[in-house]
Amino acid sequence: MLFLGPIYTILARKYATSINHFALIKLGMLALDKTIFYFLIFAVIRLIWLLCIRHRRTVKSEASVWLWTFYLIFLFMFTTFRKSYFPWQLTFYWDRPLSDINLIFFKETWKMIYAQSSVDFIYNLFGNILCFIPLGILTPIVFSKQQTLLRVVLAGMLISITIEAFQFVLLTGVTDIDDVFFNTCGMLLGYFIFWIFTRKKQRS
Repeated sequence: MLFLGPIYTILARKYATSINHFALIKLGMLALDKTIFYFLIFAVIRLIWLLCIRHRRTVKSEASVWLWTFYLIFLFMFTTFRKSYFPWQLTFYWDRPLSDINLIFFKETWKMIYAQSSVDFIYNLFGNILCFIPLGILTPIVFSKQQTLLRVVLAGMLISITIEAFQFVLLTGVTDIDDVFFNTCGMLLGYFIFWIFTRKKQRS
């Protein structure tokens, strides 16, 4: 880790053996560390672009772009680019059979329900929904001119399919149609949260 290494070392010494599934904490911190690195690259490019254009942007609209980008990078680092830090470290498994993709709806989810441990089921169901809620809130803010429900949901579905595709060729996760469904549900829920707050703001 380039940025969070010392913090992770302290946490690992204190809690690695006492917290169940500490690997998730490690995965999250590694994803956050990589996100900071690539977000700094984005920030430099974005600032150069802002200096070159004549169109003025409000602080609020620009902040939403930066927050949306940060979260999107984190999402990909957490779910997909787990085994590598830099692009040249990526290993692609192009010879994987398509039969490894689960296209049977709720097949793997039902297996998790009847498994002895409920952690995988909770992580798969609620994790996939929760991680897309922020995108559902931020996307209509960033793309205010295209903030229709259908477009936001389709954007979430496209992002989810992209993640699943990368997981398949990088061998960093299980490519499952259930994940796309739950991610889209999270995007939909996030949009409704955005819509509720927008309506309340308009009424006040």
